[in-house]
Order: sequence, then C-alpha cells, then structure tokens
Amino acid sequence: MVEMKKVELEITNRIEIENIQGFIIRKVTKFGNSAKVDCPKEYLDRTVYLVIL
Repeated sequence: MVEMKKVELEITNRIEIENIQGFIIRKVTKFGNSAKVDCPKEYLDRTVYLVIL
C-alpha cells in the first residue's frame, strides 16, 4: 500500500488570487462518479473550494 504524502496547511482567514477562471465549492467524499482531486483522508466530509486557474 502506498502512503500519501503529508500536506502542510497554512492557516489563514483570507486569500487573494488573481486571474482565476472560476471556483467550485464541494464536500470531500470517498467515492463517486466525478473527477477527484487528491486529498488526505483526514479531510473527508469537509467543505472545500477548488480554484480553477
């Protein structure tokens, strides 16, 4: 079994990103029919913003 690399988070309450094409607000889920983004399992059931650059 391959272990996933630990992702360090930078805690902040504000982010500014220029030139985005859009964003999607979703919950992190274990399975589904949609495209998935790699994410550590500790964030399952959390709400995330996927920013499209």
